[in-house]
Amino acid sequence: MLAGLAACDGLKEALTAHVDVVASAGSQELSVDRMAEMMGKSQVPVRREVAQSIADAWVNYHLLGEAAANGDSLTDKKLIDDVMWPVISQTKSQKLYTQLSASWVADTTDLASKYETGQLLAARHILFALPPDQGATGSDSVMKRAQSVLDRTTDANFAALAKQYGSDGTKEQGGDLGVFPPAAMVPEFAQAVMGLKPGQIGPLVKTQFGYHIVRRSTYSEVADAFKQQWSQRSRVVAESTWIAGLENGAKVVIEPTFARTVKSIAANPAAHQDDGTAVAKSRLGTFKASQVARWLEGTPNPEQIRGQIGQAPDSLLETFVRNLMRSELILAAADSAKIAMDSTETSELYRSFATILRNAWSGLRIAPAMLADSAKSAAERKTLAPSRVDAYFNKLVKGEEQFIEVPAPLAQALRKKFDWKVNSAGLDRAVAAAQTIRAKEDSAKASSMPKSAVPMPGGAPPAPMPPVDTTRR
Repeated sequence: MLAGLAACDGLKEALTAHVDVVASAGSQELSVDRMAEMMGKSQVPVRREVAQSIADAWVNYHLLGEAAANGDSLTDKKLIDDVMWPVISQTKSQKLYTQLSASWVADTTDLASKYETGQLLAARHILFALPPDQGATGSDSVMKRAQSVLDRTTDANFAALAKQYGSDGTKEQGGDLGVFPPAAMVPEFAQAVMGLKPGQIGPLVKTQFGYHIVRRSTYSEVADAFKQQWSQRSRVVAESTWIAGLENGAKVVIEPTFARTVKSIAANPAAHQDDGTAVAKSRLGTFKASQVARWLEGTPNPEQIRGQIGQAPDSLLETFVRNLMRSELILAAADSAKIAMDSTETSELYRSFATILRNAWSGLRIAPAMLADSAKSAAERKTLAPSRVDAYFNKLVKGEEQFIEVPAPLAQALRKKFDWKVNSAGLDRAVAAAQTIRAKEDSAKASSMPKSAVPMPGGAPPAPMPPVDTTRR
């Protein structure tokens, strides 16, 4: 959004004290007028959520400048632990899973009998695809062709015929579908395979894809693949059983107003950091709006997920909340099991945080060492840092700079450490003013367009054609 902004002058006027302020970061302010000018004279959509994104980026950049000017490398381990909790949570959950999965050992005795029961299937097929939009006549011709091939199909030539006549991606493997659970196939196909004995070739099977010649594989042909998939399936079943027990024991209850609350959080997570509104309840206690906001900000693609939440029906939002609750329950189980990060993992965590801070500083040219080259006193650094942020922002809105991402953990640390604010009413005023500016810009562009030489409906009649000289042949 920011990279697409049209060219505009400096942000100096936004850095003076205004009654109408969209955002502030330390001693810096972004005025309503400046935000309206940036949006109105650009090509970005003049919408509230776009204004919010611009204001958030502006705040993050200036808070980075505030930290750099003060020489604050954000090394407080308690602060880092707090904002890097997604990494910590993922590590603890994975350790718990590894510990539990050691006992999720599959029963691999008498696998041949298990294969016979059809809990997992294996087959080869030759697909004769139906031609698109050719009706019953086309279907009949495909069926007759498939039947003629079936009449001469045997165990010995099945793979060769599949390569010759097959019409899907399995033909080069002799029609081999490998090992699969019944639910992985359309019902007609799965039922046909289950109705065959291992090694048997069945009658033609019709599905939405066409006509199939099907042969159920023997256990000896797929023994290794079956054992591997059986073991994987057993682990998945064991994990699902454990999670179901965790959720049933937690007695999760979703609050009636959860959907409205979640959408409000998605629209502006920062406004809900201390929100105690109940979204759900369980044996762990109340699952609050602040916790939902924390999970949202900790996801790899928070902006994308927030946009999806805004358009999602309540049924999907309930699934989303239950998934968050599941994560909370797993973390609680990890804490009960005394699972924690070791010293090596913790050191790597701190190094990672320091790296993302240094990268952001370098991109904005405000790393403390860079500031020290031109500004010797603290007062000079506090002037130079925001001026360099403004210089970057000026180039960014002109499309002359690459967008510098401030990862969520770093943004959260900055906002916890330094003073900042985004004014909701200011955003609304800026959007309204930007719409007026955009309308004037569009009108000016329209009036400057050259008039069409082609007569338009309702306009003046075209000039008469010159007379035709009929004496010349």
